[in-house]
Amino acid sequence: LQWSSPPEAIKHFKSQEVWFPPPQFYELCRLCNFSSLHELHKFGSDRALEGCECWLPVMLTASDGYIQLLPGDELYPEDPDYTGEKKIIMSTNKSIEDLMKEGSVFHRIVIKNIHDLAICVNIQAKYNHMNPLMINSDCSDYNSRL
Repeated sequence: LQWSSPPEAIKHFKSQEVWFPPPQFYELCRLCNFSSLHELHKFGSDRALEGCECWLPVMLTASDGYIQLLPGDELYPEDPDYTGEKKIIMSTNKSIEDLMKEGSVFHRIVIKNIHDLAICVNIQAKYNHMNPLMINSDCSDYNSRL
């Protein structure tokens, strides 16, 4: 194990040296907004009393991969299955590309395979939070501020 900055961790992920589950990839992309630990700490302190929300990613199976839908996404269900008792399975015969072309309100993690993730967010984050930088794991050119 070694310490890595968020952009370095994403590079290790892209090169398949390590693997992060989609929620951790999302948070690494969110951390790329900060140029220093001091800046991150200041952000956390400033918004500490704003509030937070609990998320339940909802998996949508497409013909060529998966999309983890997050609250605010236009495809996110109104009544998600928080307990798993309903055994709701969301799937479509459409491709990820078609779903992305048809949509307009995104808060999702697109998963083509375990090392090919993309964050797609165009909604305003709640509680003065920071949206992740939209980094595609197979793209080597992204605008990290770290």
